[in-house]
Amino acid sequence: MSLDLSVHDKAVLNCIFNPSLPITEAYEEEEIEELVDVENENWDERDLQIVKNKEVEAVTAAEHKEYQKALDILNDCVAILPEKASVYNNRAQIYQFLGNFDDALDDLTEAIRLASIGSQKKTLCAALCQRGLLHRKYQRIELARADYEKAAELGSKFAKTQLVEINPYAALCNQMLRQVMQELK
Repeated sequence: MSLDLSVHDKAVLNCIFNPSLPITEAYEEEEIEELVDVENENWDERDLQIVKNKEVEAVTAAEHKEYQKALDILNDCVAILPEKASVYNNRAQIYQFLGNFDDALDDLTEAIRLASIGSQKKTLCAALCQRGLLHRKYQRIELARADYEKAAELGSKFAKTQLVEINPYAALCNQMLRQVMQELK
């Protein structure tokens, strides 16, 4: 049995599950097309398949906390297909697990550059969010805001939420709202 929810019902649920999302965003319908990466038609199909398989292998290694193995695999991917943005985005995550934040930032910047040139929108959005988090970690709020704004334009709800959280006025309003809700309990 499916429920037919009104726009208002959906907005209320959206506010409950995303409390830091601006109320205007809660009323927006999800009309954003799912982002996809369109592979470069100039890439060798065999190389592309090898890199895709290796990326899966690297993710599996990372899930098993075999970070050095994952890093080695992704380094191989860069050597095979240095124009594929997702490889740099994935390698940046491994660098973060290893505590190497400078290399992670470098890889994210390269992923964003490569994804911006081609049609790798999904990777672009992910790399912008990930780099925004790194900037925020180091208190570079304006750089984080710039990355989140670009990711939000691509439709990232996470980026929109982060923009609200780094907005001092929104944070104050959220704090006041929480206090009111506590008093009502």
